[in-house]
Amino acid sequence: MTSQFKVSGLNKSYGSNVVVDELDLDIEEGEFLVLLGPSGCGKTTTLRCLAGLETPQGGSIEFGNKTVFDASTKIDIPAHKRNIGMVFQSYALWPHMTVRDNITYPLKVRKLKKAISDGSVEAAADMVDCGALLDRYPSQLSGGQQQRVAVARGLVAQPDLMLFDEPLSNLDARLRDQVRSQIHQLHQRIGFTAVFVTHDQAEAFALGDRLAIMKSGRIEQYDAPEHVFEMPASEYVAAFIGMGNRLELKRGHEGWKTNAGDGIDLSGAVVRDRADEGTSAVARFRPDDVFLHESLQDVPVGNVPLHAELVDYEYAGRYFDVSVKTGTEPLALRAKASEHGARLRQMTPGAPLVISFSPDSLRVYGEPNGSAVAEPDLVAAGSGGTAS
Repeated sequence: MTSQFKVSGLNKSYGSNVVVDELDLDIEEGEFLVLLGPSGCGKTTTLRCLAGLETPQGGSIEFGNKTVFDASTKIDIPAHKRNIGMVFQSYALWPHMTVRDNITYPLKVRKLKKAISDGSVEAAADMVDCGALLDRYPSQLSGGQQQRVAVARGLVAQPDLMLFDEPLSNLDARLRDQVRSQIHQLHQRIGFTAVFVTHDQAEAFALGDRLAIMKSGRIEQYDAPEHVFEMPASEYVAAFIGMGNRLELKRGHEGWKTNAGDGIDLSGAVVRDRADEGTSAVARFRPDDVFLHESLQDVPVGNVPLHAELVDYEYAGRYFDVSVKTGTEPLALRAKASEHGARLRQMTPGAPLVISFSPDSLRVYGEPNGSAVAEPDLVAAGSGGTAS
């Protein structure tokens, strides 16, 4: 694939508040790029700069061979001339127009009369399973239907770039999964180039060809979803993509120990076990990687056992979400209801527990909130390019 869209050194501030900070992006033709991060990290502002809805103070944006923004030469092509499609969080359909008229609107603005007469509107509606809704008004549609119409409106003029600004966040859980699946299928079928903003890691992993995880206007990791999941480049990324468990470790003359004094063999973990005595580190791992046991004798060979105490549990159908504490550090795990339900229901907060995890599930980082202290060969095998 060729690099179709390029963002270089982008800066955007509001007064003294830096929102986008020297940001670089390369978006390949046909790629579905997801900007992922918490509120305030700069992802929506980046999207709006691509769209031409915000004017950066520095940097440049190229669409193919065309520069649409360059602060140094004062080029700033307005949004309506950038040939983009955009889907907003709030649907943004014209309430006084039918579905047909809403989808037709981008073609009218571009004066593409032939596309209208050739059935492009009907074809776009059929792409998102809304062909039977063309004569209805937005008020007569469900939230999921309105958002699908918004996608059709964005795609009907065959834009160079599709931009999605948290388009699923206003939908309930069932509709969110349904529309997400339809967007994915549509991209697989048509192959449009897209940038999708979300704070939801499940959406990011499901949709993205690559993910750009953002923090304070910069990119912490720019990589394929599989690499981000398996080899998060920093503790910040690990925490954001689901490694909610955090153990502080200290290297002593006998090896690594937790704050509670439990020894941990990190020989199987993604960690450089060569630190000097007194070195601190942080281990991150997922609740799904922690196991509950009746006793120490039940811990599988090779797993790291920890003594813990029960804090709380919540029933979730086939499993329990269990909160425990080891020393002063909280941890979370998921316990199968069929195996542990009866026992958990008889326990009260403070009850002693035995938990374990495999060293392979750990990702270990330097302090504070540092990059992974992984072996060089593991880094090469597990990660792609990063950007800042």
